[in-house]
Amino acid sequence: MWDEVTQQARQEHVAAVVSLVLAAESPHGPVVVALDGPSGAGKTTLARGVASALEAVGTVDVVHMDGLYPGWDGLAQAPALLATQVLEPLARGEHAAYRLWNWVRDEWAGTRDVAPSRFLVVEGCGSTVGPARAYAAVSVFVDADPALRMRRGLERDGETYRPHWQRWADQETALFAADATKERADLVLDTSTL
Repeated sequence: MWDEVTQQARQEHVAAVVSLVLAAESPHGPVVVALDGPSGAGKTTLARGVASALEAVGTVDVVHMDGLYPGWDGLAQAPALLATQVLEPLARGEHAAYRLWNWVRDEWAGTRDVAPSRFLVVEGCGSTVGPARAYAAVSVFVDADPALRMRRGLERDGETYRPHWQRWADQETALFAADATKERADLVLDTSTL
């Protein structure tokens, strides 16, 4: 599945992100680093490396957007869910928790608390889009060759993902184009050579 990371992030990518995060400030709540980009680009791998590096200097929690998407057609809704359920409450110094999507049952099932922390790593498509953008102290767009991304996704999630790949990719393309997500990023990384 998407959260079963088998590769290590490139150390120069981790170092570049951590350098930006350590220079960033957040007047309220944790310093949020958002790792955005299309499926299969290596966001989860990078998130694990960044979170591990940041743990050396402070507490860290990680939010995976895959828990926030309301199904295969829910990408456009997810940035607002991230903002209202996680980022806004944390910025106010309040408790934050988000509803979790059960991909097998195709419905909401449970919640996940977000731990109070110095740093919050948010990874996933749409994590820097629309209302979520305002809360990202550092925004990173992670990309890779489209054919490679598809191969990674199918190796990771299995053939059951194949019928949904293009449907999801079309949503990513529309969302990123309308938002100019890559152009607005503080840092753009290409993971084609992981």
